Amino acid sequence: MNILIWIVVFIATFLGMEFMAWFTHKYVMHGFLWVLHRDHHHKDHKSWWERNDLFFVFYAVVSMYFFMVAEFQFAVAIGAGIAGYGLAYFLVHDIFIHQRFKLFRKADHWYAKGIRRAHKIHHKHLGKEDGECFGMLIPPAKFLKNRK
Repeated sequence: MNILIWIVVFIATFLGMEFMAWFTHKYVMHGFLWVLHRDHHHKDHKSWWERNDLFFVFYAVVSMYFFMVAEFQFAVAIGAGIAGYGLAYFLVHDIFIHQRFKLFRKADHWYAKGIRRAHKIHHKHLGKEDGECFGMLIPPAKFLKNRK
């Protein structure tokens, strides 16, 4: 029974991270820390690294805290949920959408297309205001309607 609770905590944390990603993206990255996120919308640099990558580092540190420091029963499951979401985010956002590594270039699934459409709409807005589609793994339903 204990392993089932660990799995539920992991899944709940993973799913909760989608909300955290949306909230952080909308109110922090497009808010008071726009200075770190701006280079992700404005490709006026030649570096593979972006200041925006510091957000990934922040959540990695939070995940490591739960693995290494937190001393309560489900801390490791929470740390694993955060790390799992970080891996999914990296695969979807950095590799699949932005092609930082040239993988998954010809994905033709309705869900993959929906994520790409939503992210393209997000990047249509170059400034920190008037943005939309701040989530990552759960795009607005209107982008998933064309299931061909």
